[in-house]
Amino acid sequence: MNRVTFIPGDGIGPEVANAAKEIIDATGVAIEWETVNAGEAVFLEKGVLVPDEVYESIEKNRIALKGPITTPVGSGFRSINVHLRKRYDLYANIRPILSLQGERSRYPNLDLVIFRENTEGLYIGDEEFLDEDTVIARKRITRKGSTRIMESAFAYAKSNGRKKVTVAHKANILKDTDGLFLTCARAVAEKYPEIEYEEVIIDNMCMQLVINPYQFDVIATMNLYGDILSDLCAGLVGGLGLVPGANIGEDIAIFEAVHGSAPKMAGKNSADPVALILSGASLLDYLGETEAAEKVRNAVSSIVKEGIHVTKDLGGTASTTEMTAAIINRMQGK
Repeated sequence: MNRVTFIPGDGIGPEVANAAKEIIDATGVAIEWETVNAGEAVFLEKGVLVPDEVYESIEKNRIALKGPITTPVGSGFRSINVHLRKRYDLYANIRPILSLQGERSRYPNLDLVIFRENTEGLYIGDEEFLDEDTVIARKRITRKGSTRIMESAFAYAKSNGRKKVTVAHKANILKDTDGLFLTCARAVAEKYPEIEYEEVIIDNMCMQLVINPYQFDVIATMNLYGDILSDLCAGLVGGLGLVPGANIGEDIAIFEAVHGSAPKMAGKNSADPVALILSGASLLDYLGETEAAEKVRNAVSSIVKEGIHVTKDLGGTASTTEMTAAIINRMQGK
C-alpha cells in the first residue's frame, strides 16, 4: 500500500485536487491518502500558512499530491511552492508539454519536456537593499546543482527514447554564473554521446519556440529561465490548465499543477482539472505504476481531443465533476 500526502490547497485547489485523486483511485492502484492542508484558508483559521502536520506528513510519506495554494500578501513566504521546494531540496522541476487538442491545437502533436533547476538562481529571491535607492539580487549557481539537473535531463532522455537535450542560457553576458552551468552541462553531455546536445541563448530560445517548437525535445535550464519558458510553452499547447508539474528531490517528490489557485473561480465547479490529473499520472510513474499512468494519460488525451465533455476553457460546457466522470468512464472503456 502506497501512502501519499494529499494537500487540497485553496481557491479551486480542492476541486481539481479531488478530481485528480478520484481518477488515480479509479486506476485501481492501492493508495492510502493522508489529507493535510496549507495556504490562505489555513492561515485564516490557524494563523500559520503551513502547519507542522503538513511537514510531518510529507517527511513521513516522502510523496505528495498538492493542489494550487494561495500565498497571502504580507505573509512570511514569497511563495509556499518555492518554500517547499527549498525545504526538501526538490531540485528537478519537470514539466511535460503536450498538445492534447489534436488539430484544434496551435501546434498539433507537440511533445517536449522542460527540466528546470528548482533551488538556485535568481528565482530563490536572495535580495537586499544597499541603500534606499539600490537593491541587489544574488544569482547563486553551484556545480552540484547544475550537474544534478543535467543528469536528470539526460537520464530521462535516454530512458524515454528522446533524441536531443537543449540548454537555455545567457552565458554570453553572464559568463560566470551561466558559464558554470554550461560547463557542467557539457560534462554531463559527454557521458551520453547517443543524445544530441545543443545550447541556445535564452532570448533566442523564446523566439525559436514560437517559430518552430518542434525542433526541441528535452529542454534543460536554470530556475528563472525555466519558469518563464514553462509558461511560454504552456501557451503553445492551450494554457496552464493543461500542463502538469513534478518537483523531484533525492527521496521526496511533490506533484502539482503549474497554474494558480484562481480564487474567483472557487466553488463554481468549472475549473479545468487536466493539469493536476496529469500531475497525478506523473505521481503514478514515480510509484512505478506506469501502466496505470498511461491509462490516465490516454483517457485524458481522448476526452480533451474530442472536446465534448470538457470545461469552458477547452471549448466545452462540462463542469469539473462532469469532465472527471467522463475521464473515468473512458478509462473503464465506457
